[in-house]
Amino acid sequence: MPDSIAALLPVLGAIVVLLVLILKFRVHAFVALLIASVCVGLFSGMPAPQIAVAIERGMASSLGFVAAVIGLGAIFGKILEASGGAEAIGRTLLARFGQKRAVWAMMLAGFLISIPVFLDVALVIMVPILYTLTRDTGKSLLYYGIPLLAGMAVTHACVPPTPGPIAVAAFLDAPLGLVAMYGVIAGLPAAIVAGPLFGAWISKRIHLPVPDFMELEAPPAADAKLPHFGL
Repeated sequence: MPDSIAALLPVLGAIVVLLVLILKFRVHAFVALLIASVCVGLFSGMPAPQIAVAIERGMASSLGFVAAVIGLGAIFGKILEASGGAEAIGRTLLARFGQKRAVWAMMLAGFLISIPVFLDVALVIMVPILYTLTRDTGKSLLYYGIPLLAGMAVTHACVPPTPGPIAVAAFLDAPLGLVAMYGVIAGLPAAIVAGPLFGAWISKRIHLPVPDFMELEAPPAADAKLPHFGL
């Protein structure tokens, strides 16, 4: 067996273990990652004491690089969330793009908001706007939801300060500024294809209305209560 394939097998085995632990047995992601890391060491033939040392050093070196950036990014994201700034971005873009081009506004809003705000929090913030827009137009929820999620997912996965791209930059010793720049350059076309283009196609084939329970939700806050878009 070639050395390159032999080196990849422990990694592939650990990925399988990780997915099974999280998806089937619902093990907490952190614990599952630790177990998968131990599996990589065992599959590679490392002595047990060295596995623990390797995990300790790997976590320490990674956290030393990413902790400050993620911490400050989380603070900035919380400010944007609590102040209503994220909702202000979404509402302003919708107003400027208009209802006919709302899918592009939703994609761009998700793209911007999900840079400092974690994806799940950003989605909760934008869901009332998404449901209101869907109700007003009568279109499938996928028509607006897919562009919103595509924009959020791309920047969450590719643009710091979310943990994923920061960890990759740390492992590859890549300049964080360049990672952010190339993440935007590569992510925007991906968001366009996976968002407005795919959303328009799939929404013609699957019609999803707004869930009935959302009718009980309070209306979104008025624009006057939100911070200025420029700020």
